[in-house]
Parts: sequence; C-alpha cells; structure tokens
Amino acid sequence: MSKPEVTERSSAAWIARCLKSRGIDRVFALCGGHIMPLWMRLDAEGIRIIDVRDERAAVYMAHAHAELTGQIGVALVTAGPGVTNAMTGIANAHVARAQVLVLSGTPPRAQENRGALQDMAHTEFVRPLTRYARTVREPDLVLQELDEAMARAQGIGGEPGPVYLDFPVDTLRAEPSAAMALPEWFKPRRKPRLHPDPQSVAEAVDVLWSARRLLVISGRGARGAGAALTRLLDRLGAVYLDTGESRGLVPDTHPSVVAAMRGTVMTEADVVLTLGRKLDFQLAYGSPAVFGSARFVRVADTASELRDNRRGAAEVLGSVDAVLEAILSMAGERVPATDPEWAQQARQAHEARSQKLLTSMQQAPEGSDGRMHPNRLLAALRQHLPADSVLVADGGDFLSFARVGLPASTYLDPGSLGCIGIGTPFGVAAALALPERTVVVATGDGAFGFNAMEMDTAARHRVPVLIVVANNGSWAIEVRDQQETHGKVVGTRLQYADHAAMARGLGLYAERIEKAQDLPAAIGRALNNLPALIDVMVTPEAASSDAKSGLAWVPDLQALGAWDQAEERWRSGLQSVV
Repeated sequence: MSKPEVTERSSAAWIARCLKSRGIDRVFALCGGHIMPLWMRLDAEGIRIIDVRDERAAVYMAHAHAELTGQIGVALVTAGPGVTNAMTGIANAHVARAQVLVLSGTPPRAQENRGALQDMAHTEFVRPLTRYARTVREPDLVLQELDEAMARAQGIGGEPGPVYLDFPVDTLRAEPSAAMALPEWFKPRRKPRLHPDPQSVAEAVDVLWSARRLLVISGRGARGAGAALTRLLDRLGAVYLDTGESRGLVPDTHPSVVAAMRGTVMTEADVVLTLGRKLDFQLAYGSPAVFGSARFVRVADTASELRDNRRGAAEVLGSVDAVLEAILSMAGERVPATDPEWAQQARQAHEARSQKLLTSMQQAPEGSDGRMHPNRLLAALRQHLPADSVLVADGGDFLSFARVGLPASTYLDPGSLGCIGIGTPFGVAAALALPERTVVVATGDGAFGFNAMEMDTAARHRVPVLIVVANNGSWAIEVRDQQETHGKVVGTRLQYADHAAMARGLGLYAERIEKAQDLPAAIGRALNNLPALIDVMVTPEAASSDAKSGLAWVPDLQALGAWDQAEERWRSGLQSVV
C-alpha cells in the first residue's frame, strides 16, 4: 500500500509555516502516527522538536517556556492516551493562566466514531481546562483556527491560558485551497496594552494616598511591570510581597520587600493593593479574619484577578504597567499618608529574620538518624550558585524549605494547583530557553519520581540543567499528618532510592551525597559536567514551615492552621453580634 505524501502544500505544512512565522522555534512533543504529518513538517521548517518521555512533561515544558520567554509554548501530543496523559499539564497551565498551545491528531474522518485506534472526543474533556478547544476537520480552515487559538492563548479579548486544537490525520495530509493561505494568518499577534478608565484610577489614587500602612502584593499578572511597580513603592513608601508568582519583579534588596514578615504585614495593613494576583488560599482568600478591616485596591487585566473573593474599594481593569503609570501620573505631587515608621520596622524585622534564617540553615543539626537537615543542602546551594541562577522548586515539604531558603531572581514552582512533578520538565525547558544562565531544579524525592525519566530528555538533548534531589525516603508532609492525626504511618514511606545511579544510567553526571561537608565540592563538579544530578540524603525528621502551619492536613475554612483558627474566631464573633 502506498502511503500518501505530506507535501509542502499540505495542511500540516501550513501549520508548521504559520508557527514558524509567529516566532515558534521549539516544540515539546512525543511522537505518534496521528501527528506524524505535522511532526515531519515542523522538522522541515527548522522548528526544533524536543522529544520527551511523557506527554504530561511536554505540556509542562511548554508551560515553563511560556513563563520564561513571554512567547506561546507549544506541545504536540498524539491521539487518545497521548491527550489524556497531557491533561494534568493542561490543568496546571489552566490554573497558572500560562499561554500554551497543545496540538494533537485524531483518526481520519472516514474512521471517526467507528472504534478506530485511539479515537476519542478529545475536545469534550479538555474544554473545561482550556480557553479554546476545537477539532479542525476542514483543511481550508486550519490557519484561521490556529490564529484564533493563539489569540485566545495570549489573552487577546479574555483571560490567557492553554488552548487545544486537533486535526484528523487525513486533514493534516490534505492540500487546502491556495487562496486560503491569506497573509494575515501568518502575521504575529501582539496583545494590546489595555489602558485604564480615568475615574477608576482616580478612585485608586484616593485610597492608596490615604493609606497609613500600605501593603502591595503582586502576582503573575504584574510581570513586565517591575519598573513602574518600583516607582510606586518608592513614591508611597509601601511594603511589598510577591508570594512567588512574580518573584524577581522587585529585587530582594529593595527597602519595601518584607517577605519574611508576610503574616504580620497582612494583619496590620490598612490598605492592600493587589496587582494581577488572585486572593486564593495563599493569601487567606482575602478574609477579614486575617486582613482585619483593611480596604483593598484591585488591579488586573483580567476579571479573574480583579474581584475574586474580595471586592475592592477601587477596582482598575487594565494592563498592570499602564495602570501603575496612570496612578503615578494622576497622583502628581500629592503627599501620601503612609507611616514611614511602620514600613521601616517591617523591613528591619524582615532583615533580622532573614539573617536568622540563614544562620540557622548553616547550622541546622542532623536528625536522630544521622542524616543532614534539608537546610544544610540549601545553604550550600546558596553559597555556590550564581546570583542570576534560575530556580525551579518542586515537591511538598522540600518545596517549602526551598521557597524560603533559596533566593532567586527567576523562580518557578508548581503553583497554586500544587502540581508536583514539574521540576525536571520545567528545568529542561528553562535551560533551553535561557542557556546563558545556570538552571537548578531543587526537588523532593517524591516529586522527582513523577517525571524522573525526563533526565533521558536532558541527556539526549544535552540540556545544561542541574537537578538536586533532597532524598528523605518519604512523602514527608503526609507522614507528619498521619503521625500527628492518626497515630500511624500508612503507605507514605519511600525507599532511599539511588537516584544518582539511575541518572548515570540515563547519561547524566551524578553523585550521591550523605554528608554536608561533601556538598560544596560536589556542587562544583556537577556545575562543570551538566546535565547533572546530585542525590542528597536528608532526614525526614525536619519539618518545614508548611508542615507545621497546616498543609500537613486540610483545615475546614482556611489553608493554614493559624488562619483557620482566626477564621473560626472571626465567624464566631460575627454570630455573637447578630
């Protein structure tokens, strides 16, 4: 049987040329027959295919690429189980509002709904997790649909996030009418800068300039607004938290940064300004039980980050940088009411607590099992990694240690979905996107196991990433919950697996380290032999701040135990008043 040729005039070729014209030079993918026409045309166009070991990892890599470059990240997966495997990655991109394009294939149109191999209605189950999901059957419409999907991914006209298109394999092989290859479909789109309503800006200025204790919190929607945000902080003398979504937007050395005093400033602030940030579980849902009588000013370019959980005394819809510039311009020479003593005290307390943390990390004692404390590992990394390193933190308990203990101007973690296992895929994508910078994945052993085989991807593509595994032989947070709540441990112990041996078997440089004094030399050797892995034995007895504060179990009202108790007290007080 002769196989149909996939020509330069095919739908697959049109898609590949369109992606190339839009600046896409890399696609993360796992091959299969239903996407082979597109796969080969991508290669013909000079688009690099980073072939992975699991479709979930392909979407994770596209997600990280999008976060770090500001471009659309593209994942290509095959039909049926290829799409279902990818769904966790799509869900994570959905929650993170990451601009990801997922492409797939389906059986030929003549075989649809007849029991063909891997025939599934993909769009029906990915639609709730995407901004756009379509099966494109008509060859003449592939460019139009691709253009619309990419616009939706960028958030042009709505919230950014993942989008999905699939194509019957005979549609990919077909040759559309040349008249439909309109130049407009190949032209890159640029998300417009959304300017705010002047009245809303004036309302925001009145609230912000009347604040005595102003707290500013940024999220992913504030990315790109660092310069304007810094000017606002300087102008108002406010204190600032980034909560991880926009880490590096304001340097840690800026006098407004008070990350170590998060709980205190959240409780004491009388005005809270959110910039492209949801009031989710990480911010106590904006509850008065935690934020007291504070008024909110909400700024975002999408509704989901503008009025979730708490309405603002002022709400400003617009691109965050444009809004901040408008606020500064309208305020002019108006004198703010900010209490400089409060802000100064918060900064001094932050610096003292940060220094205390660093000292305690360097001196953290071993567990009763003789294994090192995770903070000793983090202290060694702090000392030996370049200042501009890209940090990917992954895991449960160890993520908590790393998030607090490792500074980073560029930072990625699982995000609010808690989608552990992103570490190695994110690290691979980061090292490909930013080859001039050191990329470090700091992950717990449990999280590492989800996508450990992507070490093979790193080796095959010679990706210069350093993976550091904190190996405590357990799902530590769950172990703590079971011990404290139920009095026994069930199904949450792991073996102290030799991850270094596995890494060497896959082609990485790797070492297994048991003593803290051996870490500096090992880190140096690993950085000189990338891609590399360091498997570090740490004690499971060390409890992170998250494990201690409530994430080891699930309170009824709030994410953290202290906040849950505060919520109960606040609600009880309201009931007694009524």
